[in-house]
Amino acid sequence: MRLGIISALAEEQQGLIEALQSPARHFHGMREYTAGKLWEIDAVCVLSRIGKVAAAMTATTLVEKFGVTHIIFTGVAGSGDKNVQVGDMVVAESLIQHDFDASPLFPQFEIPLTGLSSFATDVALTDRLAAAAAPIARVHRGLIASGDQFIGKLTQILALKTALPDVLAVEMEGAAVAQVCFELGIPFAVIRTISDNANDDAAVDFMHFIKTVASRYAFAVIENFCKA
Repeated sequence: MRLGIISALAEEQQGLIEALQSPARHFHGMREYTAGKLWEIDAVCVLSRIGKVAAAMTATTLVEKFGVTHIIFTGVAGSGDKNVQVGDMVVAESLIQHDFDASPLFPQFEIPLTGLSSFATDVALTDRLAAAAAPIARVHRGLIASGDQFIGKLTQILALKTALPDVLAVEMEGAAVAQVCFELGIPFAVIRTISDNANDDAAVDFMHFIKTVASRYAFAVIENFCKA
């Protein structure tokens, strides 16, 4: 296994790069990729930046240039369900682009020429990631929705839940990574710590949470995953 670990922001990956043994830094496409050993697992850590295009580019580069065989995306997300609380973790079983709509040529949410509206994560990798998260926080498994917009208003989350009632969390990158990994045949998994309720207080809650909690959770989950 050569594991690619992606996060959108530095706070979501804080400590992991420092934990790499014999780190080697490479700059490509305005990003810094750091390769080394994480608890005996060959790994490459990188910050994708925010949004689906940024995440898709980063995932593709990890595979094509750095030869990773598996990808994990770790970060934060807004809650998409009343039973998913701040501080919980959501491990994706599938991901969908909630802002993708090529109708009437294709059904809403379906990615043209794939026949799919959502992309399933790798079962073995997802099971291992969920087990790594279980000692740290309450874990939910299910659908995560991604889109190029910060969901920070109650009206937004209510409209999204009407269209996609099974959504557990909302974020801005995971489904793009999922599509890339599907097309390249790369096993992948996505885990998100819930930072806010995707409502009118989301922006304030997000910034506080990401600075105080997100990095500790992400570090602990990846450590557990690598040592398993």
